Amino acid sequence: MFTNNKEPMKKAETIAAINMIGAGTIITGDIVSKGDIRVDGTLKGSVNTEGKVVLGREGMIEGDVICKDADISGVIKAKITVSQLLSLKTTAKLNGDIITNKLSIEPGATFSGSCSMGAVIKDLKDAGKIEKKTA
Repeated sequence: MFTNNKEPMKKAETIAAINMIGAGTIITGDIVSKGDIRVDGTLKGSVNTEGKVVLGREGMIEGDVICKDADISGVIKAKITVSQLLSLKTTAKLNGDIITNKLSIEPGATFSGSCSMGAVIKDLKDAGKIEKKTA
């Protein structure tokens, strides 16, 4: 009755949610999200998000992580790629490679692997654009 059929319907904006994997939960598989993710359980798979990844003290991720920011207090066994700030807290244990723009490591955190920082992130983003254009 009050609709204007000539005007296209407006799509509702998607609001990024905070996703949680609770303590005692084990998930096998990959996670892709636009929102933040908190892991207090175990994830056997990769994480790819446009938001922040928070790994609790009892949390474990066995797979590659790609995100904007990360606060790590648990265990990661894989490569982590962070476009902004990666923060390894006192209880963090990271076995794998780090690619990040900024890195903060608190005393007590352990890290085994290689680390690439700063301009490397920009180079990777440009390389991704070049690959997409040629494909």
